Amino acid sequence: MSTQVHRTISEETVRQISDELDEPEWLLEARLDALDALDDLDMPEVIRTPGRDWTNLDALDYEDFVDPLNAAEEKDQVGPDEVEVLPIADALDEYEDVVREQFGTVLDPQENYLTALSTALFSTGTLVYVPEGVDAEDVTIRTTMNSQSLFNYTLVVTEQSSSVTILERQSSGEDVEGERYYSGLVEVAAGENSHVQYGSLQELDEDTYNYTLKRGSTADYATVNWVEGNLGSRLTKSSVETDLDGEGSETKTVGAFFGHDDQHFDIAARVWHQAAHTTADLVTRGVLSDTARSVYEGVQDVGTEAWDTNSYQRENTLMLSDDSEADASPKLIINNHDTEASHSATVGQIDREDLFYMTSRGVDDESAKNMLVEGFFVPVLEEVEVEELREDLETKISERLRA
Repeated sequence: MSTQVHRTISEETVRQISDELDEPEWLLEARLDALDALDDLDMPEVIRTPGRDWTNLDALDYEDFVDPLNAAEEKDQVGPDEVEVLPIADALDEYEDVVREQFGTVLDPQENYLTALSTALFSTGTLVYVPEGVDAEDVTIRTTMNSQSLFNYTLVVTEQSSSVTILERQSSGEDVEGERYYSGLVEVAAGENSHVQYGSLQELDEDTYNYTLKRGSTADYATVNWVEGNLGSRLTKSSVETDLDGEGSETKTVGAFFGHDDQHFDIAARVWHQAAHTTADLVTRGVLSDTARSVYEGVQDVGTEAWDTNSYQRENTLMLSDDSEADASPKLIINNHDTEASHSATVGQIDREDLFYMTSRGVDDESAKNMLVEGFFVPVLEEVEVEELREDLETKISERLRA
């Protein structure tokens, strides 16, 4: 490993973060264990071909912009009265049993180097706790990063027959110059017959490097749906994953990204079918202009006990310039013959016949191109059930096209 930011991070740093949050001893121990593991951990996996890593995480100079003791943010955490939406420090006071039971059970805190680093250094976060039978709409988490680095942790716990819709946003403040680093971990533990809709819109500034890992685990007949919008950052390494652990459980991942200038998006959507009668649908669409680059990996893994599985995956990238670049690697891993599954990925440019058709009817070239790009995103936007997020994505896409 060529980059070891932990050389500038000591046990005293971790203890100070934990002390300022007034954390219980078990959580401090989890942080210290993650810190101790860094020497033996690799960076998150990236797609490799002979002689080339499609995303080079080791090349980033983390030591220059990871500064956990000076973390600063503005955060709004809002939800209806029936559901608990709490800063992580308050959650440890009021719902320590819930946090302790679920922390690190969906995500392995030592899964890779950046996950362990986030576990050791997170200073902000949110608990969303939905009691049995409660239907909760309009949970909103807005994070504005006002520091060189910020490590964020979110835990969502839904009890039996409950539901929740969450909209998360990440953006950058204007008070910090130079390179920044944002890291976000999300764990979703969905109880029996519960329903989670988790939408995220990432609009970090283009001096920011972004690592996010979101993973859900489903009990019997539970549903975890994700909407992942990536528009900001210089480099994003993002993975959205679901373990379908319960019989009859379901997941849907809807992803959209739009890169320009020299942005780099490394996007993954993964699902593990572990139980019978499970269903997954992964759909992602992205657009690249200028010298932007995207890497997509989709994984559908069907286990030996996953009888009567349905699993589908589609990824499409539209390239608006000859200098942009896109790679895709969809994968099917099937260990049970009672499976219906498919996967596909396409990369292409705007159809010249479509463009000619529109310009021949009086639409100027730029307007025609913009309309075709907006139309390209429609199949994904139609899958977004959260109206506010869908409208935000439509607006942001339109603004980028006309910038």
